[in-house]
Amino acid sequence: MQRNLRLALGQFNPTVGDIAGNTARIIELIDEARSAHADLVAFPELAVTGYPPEDLLFKPSFLSDSAAAVQRVAAAARGIAVIVGCPAVPSNHSGDDIANAAAIINDGRIIDWYRKMYLPNYGVFDEDRYFRRGDLCPVYVINGCPVGVNICEDIWYPIGPAAVQRDAGAEVIVNINASPFHAGKAAQRERMIATRAADNGVFVAYLNTVGGQDELVFDGASIVCAPDGSVIARGPSFEDRLIVADLDVDSVFRQRLRDPRPRKENPNILREVGQAAVVRVSDYRRGSRSGPDEPPMCRPMDEVEEVYQALVVGTRDYVRKSGFRKTLVGLSGGVDSALTATVAVDALGADNVVGVTMPSRYSSEGSVGDSQELADNLGIPLWRIPIEPAHLAFTEMLADRFAGTEPNTAEENVQARIRGNVLMTISNKFGWLVLTTGNKSEMAMGYATLYGDMAGGFAVLKDVPKTLVYRLCRWRNAGSHSGRPIIPQAVLDKPPSAELRPDQTDQDTLPPYDDLDPIIKAYVEDDYGYADMVAMGHNPDWVRQVMTYVDRNEYKRRQAPPGVKITPRAFGKDRRLPIVNRYRPTAQ
Repeated sequence: MQRNLRLALGQFNPTVGDIAGNTARIIELIDEARSAHADLVAFPELAVTGYPPEDLLFKPSFLSDSAAAVQRVAAAARGIAVIVGCPAVPSNHSGDDIANAAAIINDGRIIDWYRKMYLPNYGVFDEDRYFRRGDLCPVYVINGCPVGVNICEDIWYPIGPAAVQRDAGAEVIVNINASPFHAGKAAQRERMIATRAADNGVFVAYLNTVGGQDELVFDGASIVCAPDGSVIARGPSFEDRLIVADLDVDSVFRQRLRDPRPRKENPNILREVGQAAVVRVSDYRRGSRSGPDEPPMCRPMDEVEEVYQALVVGTRDYVRKSGFRKTLVGLSGGVDSALTATVAVDALGADNVVGVTMPSRYSSEGSVGDSQELADNLGIPLWRIPIEPAHLAFTEMLADRFAGTEPNTAEENVQARIRGNVLMTISNKFGWLVLTTGNKSEMAMGYATLYGDMAGGFAVLKDVPKTLVYRLCRWRNAGSHSGRPIIPQAVLDKPPSAELRPDQTDQDTLPPYDDLDPIIKAYVEDDYGYADMVAMGHNPDWVRQVMTYVDRNEYKRRQAPPGVKITPRAFGKDRRLPIVNRYRPTAQ
């Protein structure tokens, strides 16, 4: 008799702190999984609370509300087994013993808890601040099939909980996640999961959450790999979906017979990872259910497409989950503001985006016209608010104090600060969120004005290098439903300029972006030193300039709004450097 486990993966978009809303969605998906005759349905890491809950975990009321929600989930789980991510608090409510856990539920009651063993404490992660690691690697026999449950980081280690659970008889590993997106990570994860499945001779179901949370975006792209490492189901990227797949667990035994590697492992090494235990939940029932539809096999996105979708989802969820309805974008006629507005419209709809053009004495008619063309293409209103009256007032107001000095960036940046004030005043009047338009290249070099173009609530392109901005614009234009470009070609063709003085271009101050962005990546994301970057073929003068500008502008970046993380190392939680810092690398 062939044993089969029908597994459902509840890939959905929780909101941090919305325990009631998250729980309601979990129960909806339990009902959907039960209608599909699934034996087991799993939900992402900390699905009940949303991820990451951060210092909400220090609030006893938050923990008790979460615990009550898990009981509601259990009560809804009649006739089905459920794995749901949530905080676990010991029965004596000792405050130092919270775990990042999975509740194992069957037929209306909580059977057990799995506690995450490997707590990440790098990059954007800070789990050692909140949680105590687990030390048990249980296997749950669900519908007669041994299932190992673990959480996120646990699956990344070749000799980790999954290996212990396989050694204890697990034929299926369910790994629940809140794994933040960066470009290329989905493909990297898929290779790793396929390797874990093949090395252990088990089915591995990798379930990831979706949606935006502050600067993080979670891309979903959940997968199920067979014991030979092949992908048999792949969920969509950046979308809610219940993914259902039938697993032929008898094939695990056949696969293992042909693989001698586990028989040669040292059992002492596995015991050092954690103790195994087998918990019987339910015996095998063949049932009379019909076969499911073919499990989804969504295509992977290429790098530019997945970055664009991450920006859309990150912007949409930040705006909506924060309680805003409409957004405001200052349109300069340049490529950054054009892409920001386009992403905003794709995220929120044209009815929820307002453009503002604020020409100065140095603005070209082309820039104003390009902004109007973009707004027409997007179907958004464009407010024209010239800043010359305010510019004159500032000039006259400061004339006595600036007398006898040469004009410099202070006078130039007055224009940016006037524009920032205009946007924030409109925001204050109507309750609309200002989306800033600066990119990662500018943030790195400090090529931005505090309380000017940095003023706003969310920085859509904060982690997007300038060269990638152009690629994203071209990709979006190529996918235009109208058959004509959304972003005017003139915007892509003109030299980048802040237009704060006559005939100004970015390259008056910065190296060409094709040369600048690789140096920024090497210094900011990869921590290369001067000699390393010069050896890579970069211009020594530009390397020194990048190192100097990046280091001295940390104070600016700390005052920037949050923005979508799309690179492996973004400014913010990913990269934590002191503002007051006298260390200067050699040759800087």
